[in-house]
Amino acid sequence: MATPAGAPPFPWADPAALERHVLTFGAGIGADEVEALALSRFVAAAWESAPEEAHGGWGRRSAATPGVLRLSRHSRLIGPYALEPGDAVQLGVPASAVSAYLVDAPRERGEAPYPGGDRDGIKRAFPDATPVRDEERVVRWLVSAARRVGGAVRIAGSGAVLVPDPQASIDLTVFTDVWLEPQAALAVLQRVAPQARLAMGAVPWAGPPPGTGEDDAPGTTDLPARVRRNLHAEADAYDVAALSRPDELDGYGALVDLGIDGLIAVEAGGEQALPLALAGLPWAAGGAVTYRVLWAAPDFLELELERPSLAHRVARSRAQPLVSALARELHRAVGGEVLDAAEFLINPADL
Repeated sequence: MATPAGAPPFPWADPAALERHVLTFGAGIGADEVEALALSRFVAAAWESAPEEAHGGWGRRSAATPGVLRLSRHSRLIGPYALEPGDAVQLGVPASAVSAYLVDAPRERGEAPYPGGDRDGIKRAFPDATPVRDEERVVRWLVSAARRVGGAVRIAGSGAVLVPDPQASIDLTVFTDVWLEPQAALAVLQRVAPQARLAMGAVPWAGPPPGTGEDDAPGTTDLPARVRRNLHAEADAYDVAALSRPDELDGYGALVDLGIDGLIAVEAGGEQALPLALAGLPWAAGGAVTYRVLWAAPDFLELELERPSLAHRVARSRAQPLVSALARELHRAVGGEVLDAAEFLINPADL
């Protein structure tokens, strides 16, 4: 379902139009892609009515109608509407915007934003009270969707325009049902990053805290000597059995030093609660093994800035190809699916 070539114009005549959040896209983003982005975040996402383009025949012509995409019980996306260059200017969105969706969602606000980072610009857009509950979920999805495909979000009320940087977060995660032992994973990583090393240095155990075992445990002072001996024997047997078994890892990490550009951390582990994008996959029914490929910036505070410094952006641009290459090699080794930081699916062929 592509965006209709004959989509209706933006409804300036509707006084409620600018009282709603507006999501805009550039050329080439169809209604089917918008639906896919919604399905990655909202379990109930579905078209209540699909958009229809204008068409005619035998002297008749029907008007184009926007679609209605249900996001949640309370929120809907209405569109697409066609944007002319003048419409984009009037909305304050980038001139490249050619289609728009109106957001029919409840206005639910909480407290004023706390000081600190504002990577998505939401605090700037809601200076008096930040959205909560369903409106917060919808607004965060709007920003994530705009970031994924190079769109923009106009916020109702303040009129603030959010144009999220598609490169603001370059982290990727491979979800799979295949567990790699640390040395095997390291071999995979070193195909593209020979400087990769395992980060599994254990902290030497200094023994129990002072005073441990000097006093009787509550409730044991009146036990018969025979019972006490049996308890000690069972405890010793348990300790011997535990120490005789090989170590069982449930997670480990590896590091790739990038020098002045920070470092990349690869974290292997497992998760039971999985992103909605993986729902219905048989191998993920009971959870999944995860390999998270995360960039640690030289100055981690800049990760939370809406407009970080040039030095940060240059370091990120140099780290991004290696993050993608590491995720690609891991996916080749273990299969599964690759998701970005917003939990949208990534085609491994695009890495």
